[in-house]
Amino acid sequence: MNVNQRRKEIINLLLASKTPISGGELSKNFNVSRQIIVQDITILKGLGYEIISTHNGYVLQKSPLVERVFKLKHSKDQTEDELNTIIDLGGTVVDVFVWHKVYGKISAKLNIFSRLHVKQFLEGVRTGKSTELMDITGGYHYHTIRAESEEVLDKIEKTLLSKQYIVDGE
Repeated sequence: MNVNQRRKEIINLLLASKTPISGGELSKNFNVSRQIIVQDITILKGLGYEIISTHNGYVLQKSPLVERVFKLKHSKDQTEDELNTIIDLGGTVVDVFVWHKVYGKISAKLNIFSRLHVKQFLEGVRTGKSTELMDITGGYHYHTIRAESEEVLDKIEKTLLSKQYIVDGE
């Protein structure tokens, strides 16, 4: 994992966490020293991330990232292309959710932002550990996509539209 991937992963962990994450925990997670984590946090603050240091660890107050939800439908065979398209254009697939007619909204956190994460997700599904949520709604599902700018989200939307993955309406 290079330094930029580690910093992106730190942001994703802080965004996903409801509690502070200690520098020690981050250093163990990424197999680097606490000093490296402190440097990473300083760089991330300089990039506009409002990271607060508390006695319990780091908390992300506000992210400069933007999010958009897309309603999608495609075959199982197209899942890899869908996810790689999003991450290759600079997006992070934050979650997946479906609207079930009986159970309501069913969601799962994903935080997929690299081809390695796509591969790991697909291996979990293909080895029978689980199935994709879209299976229970005939292929219809939603993703919350996070990116650095509205322009990146626009590019992702345009590309997903051209591949006919985006569905209109609710």
